[in-house]
Amino acid sequence: MKKICIEMPVVTKCMVNECAYNASNSCHARAITIGDSLQPGCDTFLAGSTHAKSAGQMAGIGACKTAGCKFNDDLECMAESIQVGMIKNEANCMTFAMR
Repeated sequence: MKKICIEMPVVTKCMVNECAYNASNSCHARAITIGDSLQPGCDTFLAGSTHAKSAGQMAGIGACKTAGCKFNDDLECMAESIQVGMIKNEANCMTFAMR
């Protein structure tokens, strides 16, 4: 498999225990996508048991579609890092801040 290395913000903490990518409050997806044009939901959320195979990798933020976030620059997250948590039964970017 060919791999690329790019700099991107990391998910420093995920408090969504129901997500298959969460192990010990850490997201282990390769990269996540945040939101839609209005809400900063974690579009990568997947309910299920932990994927132990990927537990050694740390997730980055591949894209942010939440236009109103001050960290969104051309659909990419420019925060140094983010945290993901639950708001009203939905996985959300807790680092979201209005412009």
